[in-house]
Amino acid sequence: MRIESDILVIGSGIAGLSFALQAANHGSVAIVTKRDISESATKYAQGGIATVFSDEDSFDAHVEDTLVAGAGICHEDVVRMVVEEGPQTIRNLIEWGVKFTTNGKDYDLTREGGHSARRILHAEDITGREIERALVEAVQQHPNIQVYEHHIAIDLITDAKIRRRTMKQNRCLGAYALDINGNRVRTFSSKVTLLASGGAGKVYLYTCNPDVASGDGVAMAYRAGATIANMEFMQFHPTTLFHPQAKSFLISEAVRGEGAILRRRDGTAFMPKYHKLKDLAPRDIVARAIDNEMKTSGDDCVYLDITHEPADFVRTRFPNIYQTCMEFGLDMTKEWLPVVPAAHYLCGGVAVNTNAETDLPGLYAIGEVACTGLHGANRLASNSLLEAAVYAGRAFKHATETIKALESDLRDIPEWDSGTATNSDEMVVVSQNWDEIRRFMSNYVGIVRTDKRLERAMHRIKLIQAEIDEYYWNFNITSDQVELRNIATVAEMIVTCAQMRKESRGLHYNIDYPERDDVNCKKDTFIKKQF
Repeated sequence: MRIESDILVIGSGIAGLSFALQAANHGSVAIVTKRDISESATKYAQGGIATVFSDEDSFDAHVEDTLVAGAGICHEDVVRMVVEEGPQTIRNLIEWGVKFTTNGKDYDLTREGGHSARRILHAEDITGREIERALVEAVQQHPNIQVYEHHIAIDLITDAKIRRRTMKQNRCLGAYALDINGNRVRTFSSKVTLLASGGAGKVYLYTCNPDVASGDGVAMAYRAGATIANMEFMQFHPTTLFHPQAKSFLISEAVRGEGAILRRRDGTAFMPKYHKLKDLAPRDIVARAIDNEMKTSGDDCVYLDITHEPADFVRTRFPNIYQTCMEFGLDMTKEWLPVVPAAHYLCGGVAVNTNAETDLPGLYAIGEVACTGLHGANRLASNSLLEAAVYAGRAFKHATETIKALESDLRDIPEWDSGTATNSDEMVVVSQNWDEIRRFMSNYVGIVRTDKRLERAMHRIKLIQAEIDEYYWNFNITSDQVELRNIATVAEMIVTCAQMRKESRGLHYNIDYPERDDVNCKKDTFIKKQF
């Protein structure tokens, strides 16, 4: 079954939905999303969205904080562009119905690690849920937008694949997607395709990402021939609740922003010895500090203490976190919360320019799937939602102009051909490979790395990929197969980029190269599939 539209959007977080709302005024839009439309990483963002919204703050200060956190490889022109376009982008979200928390007549601005001023707009401690609510409601009311829930994109459709053209003549023409409930592959043809599919936290054993974050977009783009950048920089959120019944529940950095202290089991506050900002140090510093404390002490976790703040303030400022912790028998107003680092945000991704264009014509990428140059080697807290929203506006303007100038015949795109594939009765192969990848990525390619660990990880991923390829082509497509293939591809890219960077910088820390090398390594890491 063929579905044709002017624009295909893959993903339904803040990036995809805010782009779709603007683009739909200039053409037809199809949105493909793996689960319900509201299920995305955006929904789970607690802290907020950073922008200069106070007379006591400045663009220069926000730019400087971002550059410091990015450890020397942010693109300064991109940083300044995003920061300066931020306030208007926030106003657009407010016009779409997002209700940020106020303290009377003004918005209640908070502070998080790495920020020199209060510039985080939030909706209590469920900011992402509020943003997603407003955008979903607006999208569902727009007559030019059609949403296809429970559809997982399999591969991008390109000229090089279907018309045997050279890579120089290559262009993205849409995507094949599996209708999970209908158990059929649909052909989505489009003049412009936008990847807004989020991150890849599920490549690791412990992650605070939702289950949909399996790196689908970056894997598809790589297979289609787009350039990928900086995959070695996976941000680990320092404070994820450590509890046997909690499924990687994130304790927002805003808790530390309001005065929480990280402690060892014996009560020692350990962050002062790691950074001058103590508990408000950038996330890479805090995550490595916790990792080191756990390895040194042999403890399974460290503790986050905000019991010294008034109980009413804690309950009012963090109602969702407080209530969720209470459901696990933990009262954060009276006891320390056990926390561990978990894979949180992919700072690398599909390389794009300031209009969100990839180097594959017809393909754009925004949000966590993209590498814009904003985050560098480490993302500053709450810059991600800002980046997604700013780039959605820039991508929409450029993409709609592209559509007007484009003459593309989409009628001869072939339907998906499953060949001689049959149904599988060996799904244990998928679960075994999935589990093995996530475990060796956590053990060998986590917060702290070595050359030997990276070699071992690459050896294992090559063996597993051979098994996956054989399984993939012999059996009918399932969503589990698609995700397994993608996390294997993403794992290989992370290891490849980590092996290329012979230094320690930001989120990439290699014991064999413990120092930062600004002479040879102060640059992005690029990889591109060879055909």
